[in-house]
Amino acid sequence: MQDPVTVRLAARDVRTVLDKQKEERQILLTQMNILFVTNTAVLTVLAISRLLTIFTIFNAIEVLLVLLNFILLINALLPRRFVITPVPNDDFLERYLPLSNQDYDLQMLVNLVTAYNANKQTIDDISQTLTYAAYVTLGVIFVAVLHLGTVYFIPELKSP
Repeated sequence: MQDPVTVRLAARDVRTVLDKQKEERQILLTQMNILFVTNTAVLTVLAISRLLTIFTIFNAIEVLLVLLNFILLINALLPRRFVITPVPNDDFLERYLPLSNQDYDLQMLVNLVTAYNANKQTIDDISQTLTYAAYVTLGVIFVAVLHLGTVYFIPELKSP
């Protein structure tokens, strides 16, 4: 049998980790918003600079990368269900009230670890998608700067 104090300490520590996990989700949401704004700003700069008025290979790459970036960001933004525990549904009382203090604490510890693992996978997926979006954003900016440089040094490519 586990020591009740140890079980309570472990449950407290897991709750602390779950709180950190919530903070990480908020940080990812902030990063996603920054990438949306950056992607929109790059698209605006391309439109204002009139680089998109004549079709070139640069335009095609820029538009495709911006589209890919928005797809990645929307994928990261899609609603996901995060696991919470305990879920106070209909069988909550029937399930947990008959348990002893120690068994209840142990069950909560198991539930918290399960919730952490399930949420970790979701957070990792969002994080990976945002990493891809950040690299695509850098790609768009690189191609746009290359496009600007090409137009500046090769005047024939300038739009009328």
